[in-house]
Amino acid sequence: MTSAVTGEVSTTATGTVSAADAAACASRGEEVRQLAVRVAVCADHADAVIAHLARLELQTWESPAGRAYRTALSLQAASLRRSRNALQDAAAVVRRHAQNVVLSSGRPGY
Repeated sequence: MTSAVTGEVSTTATGTVSAADAAACASRGEEVRQLAVRVAVCADHADAVIAHLARLELQTWESPAGRAYRTALSLQAASLRRSRNALQDAAAVVRRHAQNVVLSSGRPGY
């Protein structure tokens, strides 16, 4: 069985991974892979919001209020881009972890 704290796979007295442990690791690997997909979807949603913000900039609004509005939108878009990048990085890390979980069960990765 995989230890949630150490990430180690328990073995039998002969040093091999039991079938039950391998199945548990494979199942856990699938759960982690699904988490990676959900994180990637969140990054895609952030992209959609960034695109929507770009359409809201109102470039023809020349007043000081218009400039302040565009500045505020630019700051929010920059923050969202950083968040999207972090989500994309997180999805990649979680995908790699899912592969490692599956490989630790003795089965080939995805």
